[in-house]
Amino acid sequence: MDKRFIIAVYVDNQSGVLTRVSAMFTRRGFNIDTLTVGETERKEYSRITISMHGDDNVKEQLVNQLKKLYVVKKVDVLEVEPIKRELMLLKVENKSENRNDIMTAVDVFRASVIDYSPEGMCIEVTGTPSKIDAFVKLMQPYGILEMCRTGVVALDRGNKTLFTEED
Repeated sequence: MDKRFIIAVYVDNQSGVLTRVSAMFTRRGFNIDTLTVGETERKEYSRITISMHGDDNVKEQLVNQLKKLYVVKKVDVLEVEPIKRELMLLKVENKSENRNDIMTAVDVFRASVIDYSPEGMCIEVTGTPSKIDAFVKLMQPYGILEMCRTGVVALDRGNKTLFTEED
């Protein structure tokens, strides 16, 4: 049975690394749901967070293939329910008859209006993927002009870290 899983990958922070990792997915026919990349607490490494669907065999095969790449330093499947967040910027039409409803939704979802003009309003929302999905669904009747989402970033709970000094 397919389920969603999140993989955290520490890689060398150098050009071409993301291409190598994403090419491995392409060659194997894996589909990525979301992918985020950023520098870590150590400048020499970047962390790639990948979320995707698949069964246990797909997950195991993917982890094994990632570990074979020389630019990959550590791979971990975030098994226990990790802390997950996503950022979305969403632009909606700014019609006077909808403005109060939109502003109420912004307040309820603890979002922020980051740009405001007579024609449109840009809203920033941060939270779990399900919260982001719910906000999008709520805004659809008001006329979504444009949106972009970062994809999931995730950390394990507690003091467990993916990369330690011993690694």
